[in-house]
Amino acid sequence: MQKNTLTDTSPVMEDETWELRLYVAGQTTKSVTALANLRKYCETYLKGRYKLEVIDLLQHPQLAEGDQILAIPTLVRKVPVPIRKIIGDLSNQERVLVGLDIRPIDLK
Repeated sequence: MQKNTLTDTSPVMEDETWELRLYVAGQTTKSVTALANLRKYCETYLKGRYKLEVIDLLQHPQLAEGDQILAIPTLVRKVPVPIRKIIGDLSNQERVLVGLDIRPIDLK
């Protein structure tokens, strides 16, 4: 008797908790805008499936080295892999969704 050893290798992104890290520098206009935009996208497309960590580099500059942050604000998607980075105030929704590989769900 032959045993079926095939496994489902399809992505499980729908069940995965996304880990996002936003690097900012204080309360600048770009930083505040980036955080507001990111929260809006997360609540719309990842509701209940994300962890958002905001790191203020004015308070913790040593944390920039780990993710090789060269500009701010920078969004880093840690999970799901691969790691992705987006620089800017995240105001271009399409660019952010494509950059993070978020596929809009049917909200009807």
